[in-house]
Amino acid sequence: MIPGRDIRDDLEPGAPEELIRLAHRLEDERPVPSAAFRGELRRRLLAAESSPSRPARLRLLITSYASAGFALLAVGAASAAGLGPLGT
Repeated sequence: MIPGRDIRDDLEPGAPEELIRLAHRLEDERPVPSAAFRGELRRRLLAAESSPSRPARLRLLITSYASAGFALLAVGAASAAGLGPLGT
C-alpha cells in the first residue's frame, strides 16, 4: 500500500495492489466543485441557519389541523352509527 493514505479499514489483507492503486487514482482524480459554487452553497447554508425554524403562527396551525382531524373523526363515527347525511 502507499504509505500515508487510508483507503478502507475493511479491505482484506491480501487485497490486490492494483485495486489499491485504482482507489488512490479515483480519489486523486475526483472532481472538486468550483469556488463560485462552493461560495454560493456556503451563503445559502448560512442563510438557512438564520431563518426562523418554525412558522410564525405554529400554535394556530396545530389547533386548526387538530380541529379538522377531530371533525373528520366525528363525521366518520356518525356515519358508522347511521346518523347524519352519510349514514344509511
